[in-house]
Amino acid sequence: MRILGLDPGSRVCGYGVVDSEAGELRYVECGILTAPESQPMEQRLGEIARGLREVCAELAPTIVAVEDVFVNHNPRSALALAQARGMALAVIGLMGLGVASYSPATVKKAVSGSGKAEKAQIARMVQALIGLRSLPRADATDALAVAITHGRLVRPMAARLVPAVVRARAT
Repeated sequence: MRILGLDPGSRVCGYGVVDSEAGELRYVECGILTAPESQPMEQRLGEIARGLREVCAELAPTIVAVEDVFVNHNPRSALALAQARGMALAVIGLMGLGVASYSPATVKKAVSGSGKAEKAQIARMVQALIGLRSLPRADATDALAVAITHGRLVRPMAARLVPAVVRARAT
């Protein structure tokens, strides 16, 4: 399974791709899609949408994982984030891909073991889990965390049972 993780934004959209096979995750690629802040919202979203289509066409994910919109105290920021997420979902839908959504706490827990982990801790765990030599930009790291979350939560049942059976036999 090839998982495209997204961290959508109205100026920067992070993406990260991992392959999941037999419960093992392997890093493929990550990066950011950007649009100039000086452009109107519709042009920025259009530019990011074009880039997202290219990423999907080139990397051929089988599923896309996106973080849910979190409640923000600034309504204007929350609206911009929701618009960016909606654009990403529209592109994904047009490409015929499925979407899995995860709350920020779920992503933090799946990657670090704690739903209240700090951003720096998540970044270090992403680096360790998929063997990155250095950390990419924060938006790409966040996208990789979402992709890792999907890979860890939807592993085939057999991949989840084998370690449990081994632990049970050891006791």
